[in-house]
Order: sequence, then structure tokens, then C-alpha cells
Amino acid sequence: MMSSCYTHRVVGLLQDRKGLPQYEKTEYEQYKIHENDEIIYRLITMDETISKVMMTGQAASLSTNPITYRVYPDGTIELPFLEPIYVLGMTLDSARLTVQEKMREIIPDAEIKLSIYNKTFTVVGDIRSGVYPIYKEKLTIYQALAMTGELMNSGDHQHVRIIRPTYTTEPEVLEFDIRTNTIIESKYYYVYPNDVIYVARTKGSFYKVASYSAFLGLVTSSLSLLVSVINYTTLVP
Repeated sequence: MMSSCYTHRVVGLLQDRKGLPQYEKTEYEQYKIHENDEIIYRLITMDETISKVMMTGQAASLSTNPITYRVYPDGTIELPFLEPIYVLGMTLDSARLTVQEKMREIIPDAEIKLSIYNKTFTVVGDIRSGVYPIYKEKLTIYQALAMTGELMNSGDHQHVRIIRPTYTTEPEVLEFDIRTNTIIESKYYYVYPNDVIYVARTKGSFYKVASYSAFLGLVTSSLSLLVSVINYTTLVP
């Protein structure tokens, strides 16, 4: 009877008990620019001529989509007034300083702002699959899963996986147990652009019910059916 229901030990989050993995805390790593990232670029300067040219382009983009600049396979982006600049593998702040340094060679007071336009993560498996936006820099795994609506009880909480692309090698696959509270501030805690979160269905979940009340309802219905069948067979000559 107990094995037919989902218990807190099986699906509960933020548990603090023996038997669960203990993950070490790690420093948060800034996202590094990947190939095909779409960069939003903004130039700030007191030069009126340059400002008018840039404001015209920005005003035109407000009515549709913002102007973005793709990171090409060779790792460069092509920005107005500049030769192609290599940014692959840089953090946004490092790329901003690199672009700003190049721009100040022609516009001494230039200030540069960079951001990533296509910041999304993908969820697949025994959960509400879809592509979701990353609305802030440090989006946690709990916030990401909450955006999907619900982590199903039938999902394998013990072996959640994140497929994380890298800018130099093959994608990295991170597997972790989401039930332990030591996931906080670990390397599994934050979700990055282009991450794919996969939650598999547990074996035997077809035979489980969501709660004890549901299980008792199933037993009661089965007994009622059994009694009805017995009564019917005794009444029939």
C-alpha cells in the first residue's frame, strides 16, 4: 500500500536527511557568449551627429523588434563603425569593455551597453515542456521549474538532468538529485541561456497514485465492485 503512493521522501524538495547527495557550494559563474547568440548593442555618446544616427536606428527598432547582432561561427560580431570583434567565450562585461575600447579609438567619450536578446531555456520530459525566457541573471532551478507550472510527482526527482552547451567542447550533461537542500548555491542551482532541463518519468509510475486519499478511493471502489459481483453471483441461480 505504501509503495503505491508518492511520499515526501520520494518527491519532496529541500529535504535535509541522510541518504541524499551532498553538493558543495560553488561561486556563480558569469555566462560566456556562445556562437549564434544575439547581442543587443547600444552606444552612448555626447557627439550629436553620432547620437542622431544611432537614435534613428533605435527609434525604428522600437516599433518592431530590437536590432540584434549575431555571433558568427568565427566568434566575431559586426557592430556599426567597427571592424569585426572577437567575443566568443567572453562574459558580457568583458565583451562590453572590449567593444568600448575599440569604439573609443574613434569616439573618445563612447559608453557601450551589451545584453543578450535570445535568453531562453528549454524543458522536456515528464513536465510541461516548452521554451521559457530567462528574465533575470541568476535564475534558479526552482524558479525555472516553477515557470513550467509543476514538477510532476511521476517525474524522476533523483535524476534530473541539465544539458548545457559550451562554447569550446561538446555539451555538458549535469545530473543531480533535486530533493536535497544542498543543491542551493551548488553548480546545479542556476539556469543559463540555452540550457535544456530534462525530467524523465520514473519506472513504475503508472501503478502509483498521487496521494493516500486517492489510493483509498481506488481500494474502496475496487471493494465495492467486488461485493457487487459477489452479490450478483449469489443471486443468479
